[in-house]
Amino acid sequence: MKIFNFYTGLKIAVTALAITTCSAFATHPNLVITQSDVEKMRSALNQSGRFNDRYLELKQQVDQQLAFGIVVPLPKDGGGGYSHERHKKNYQLMYGAGIIYQLSQEQKYADFVRDMLLEYAALYPTLDVHPKRKVKSQNPGKLFWQSLNEAMWLVYTIQAYDLVVETLTDQDINDIEHKLLRPVALFLSQGQPSTFNKVHNHGTWATAGVGMAGYVLDEPQWVEKALYDLDKSGKGGFLKQLDMLFSPQGYYNEGPYYQRFALLPFVTFAQAIAHNEPERKIAHYRDGILLKAIDTTIQLSYNGLFFPINDAIKSKGIDTIELVHGVTVAYGLTGDTGYLDIAQQQGQIILSGDGLEVANALDEGLATPYQFRSVAFGDGSQGDEGALVIMRSKPNGEQALLFKPASQGLGHGHFDKLTWQFYDKGQEIVSDYGAARFLNVEAKFGGRYLPENNSYAKQTVAHNTVVVDEISHFNSDVKQGNKHAPTLNFFETSEYGSVSSGQINTAYEGVELERTLALVELKELGSTIAIDLYSVNASQPHQLDLPLHYKGQFIDSNFDLNTQSQQMTALGKKNGYQHLWLRAQARPEKGLAKVTWLNENGRFYTLSSLVNGEESFLFTQVGANDPNFNLRNEHGFIRRVKGVNRHQFISILEPHGEYNPSKEYTLVAQSRLSALSHTQQGELTLIELTVADKPYLIAINNNKGASKRSFKYKNQSYSLDGHLGVYLMTNI
Repeated sequence: MKIFNFYTGLKIAVTALAITTCSAFATHPNLVITQSDVEKMRSALNQSGRFNDRYLELKQQVDQQLAFGIVVPLPKDGGGGYSHERHKKNYQLMYGAGIIYQLSQEQKYADFVRDMLLEYAALYPTLDVHPKRKVKSQNPGKLFWQSLNEAMWLVYTIQAYDLVVETLTDQDINDIEHKLLRPVALFLSQGQPSTFNKVHNHGTWATAGVGMAGYVLDEPQWVEKALYDLDKSGKGGFLKQLDMLFSPQGYYNEGPYYQRFALLPFVTFAQAIAHNEPERKIAHYRDGILLKAIDTTIQLSYNGLFFPINDAIKSKGIDTIELVHGVTVAYGLTGDTGYLDIAQQQGQIILSGDGLEVANALDEGLATPYQFRSVAFGDGSQGDEGALVIMRSKPNGEQALLFKPASQGLGHGHFDKLTWQFYDKGQEIVSDYGAARFLNVEAKFGGRYLPENNSYAKQTVAHNTVVVDEISHFNSDVKQGNKHAPTLNFFETSEYGSVSSGQINTAYEGVELERTLALVELKELGSTIAIDLYSVNASQPHQLDLPLHYKGQFIDSNFDLNTQSQQMTALGKKNGYQHLWLRAQARPEKGLAKVTWLNENGRFYTLSSLVNGEESFLFTQVGANDPNFNLRNEHGFIRRVKGVNRHQFISILEPHGEYNPSKEYTLVAQSRLSALSHTQQGELTLIELTVADKPYLIAINNNKGASKRSFKYKNQSYSLDGHLGVYLMTNI
């Protein structure tokens, strides 16, 4: 395995790192791209291949902008508006032009960066805070409506400046540094200490931008402050973010969407540290947490898209530029050809030293399949605040089950303890709403999170987990949510599939929620099922709701529905219920209650639930009390019981059949599950079911140790080694 230069040596403790300072940094460029990288990249332009293709593509894009001219508008628009997008485009252009200058050595590209920086240097001193600044809870920028975007501007712009600074006159350097770069860096640090010192993705971008500016502008104290917070106490800063925001396995506390977003400043600043101060051995920090974070970001995806938990835009996936940078660095660090598989899927080459290595390796056909795993990623800085569990299976099309006995996830977290999602044949089947937001669409609340993000998307009823008395977990209090995390009881993957259990007793006072989910392979049938066992134990009687949100068209149920075909009403008045239309309701008789829907992947899905005759089924559609049509009209149903202090929701999700309207055939449109029963033998859960006339016994050992044991069922002896066993019953 190849190890990159900033992965050498031993891990150095924070206390030892704090002693290291820098007085004079290397010649330019030396942030992400070094002079050595430039020489290698220039040589690569003499041969055909992906790297040269990307160079020519970027050069053409920059040339078009050179012809168009420089535009630096007065800031006035929120996210998605013209001035916002122009300033965003400008920092990307400056960065791109700086790279083209270094590779082509044509002065016009350096002049383009210089001239745009001088335009900004003339504008910036005249600016007050942005006119479209957000509410008081968030610090404003000057060029942008929030300081987060200002920090992103600096991360890119300081790299552009680093790439061209040696071509500038003393007067240009003085104007650009003293009227622009230094004021921006000071504005983002001393001017906004609450953000700069914050352990949060906003703080990550700010510290990365200011720290990189410290290297370029020869301000070693800026680097120290970026690493250890403004007073250099270590209570905040870049290293504290590495300590607190990632679990030991590299899972980011705010979830996959923000993990990929924060990845770029983490990786970029780390490379700058490594190139300027290799003695810090930054990539060894926390046992190589940066590389773990990159790999974990990939694992947190399905069919190219990130699992949409917390405040997530559901269209974000592994081709996002942040992860393109991450994968490029990961391959440079390790030489692992599995990363080339992801790079090939991303279809983007970074013009850097590592990017050259990726391009050459892809040209040589060295990519091998990246291995996605069934895994439980511990949450919290110590990995002891629950976990995010991914179960994967491949019969008849790759499947994934996401289970979330994870922590709150700070302000971007949702009130969805013990929720789950299911994916099959490339599509979301049991769904999560994600965030209510039209990113950078100014007409939709300035591109910010919509009011419905709080009133619906974050609320518990918008997820697939139990709601008590129509009140969201922690009574929708983020501070309370951040104090309490679920417990991961166990996770196991084996030849039978995967199983996991989690519980929490702090989401509601006097209520314990415990859920066990399993993705089970029925090898004789070449298919899988998902098992869901959800137990609620409370000190007082309550109303319990268990929603399931699904993607697809309702097909059938094996019980009659009282459908609201003429007039609909909202299901409730608050906590997300006010946004759900009640479309139909029913109370199935005791036994097996089935609901079937058809997904756009052409497969049918049936949720079969054991009911006691007291459960109501409420069929819902999102969109009530939504005057601006901000919410997507998605479908679901809620299983409801009233006045109980103990209840267990038991269900099986079964993929089956095929619908092909093009070729005009339908196969196995009805559920093959004909019988389901459940018994308990101490800590042993036994589920008997019949699928396609084949009787199965599924055993789940709930003992956390799960030592090998024997048991009897219907006069037959069985042996169970671990948490999950699957048996084809042949003697009944």
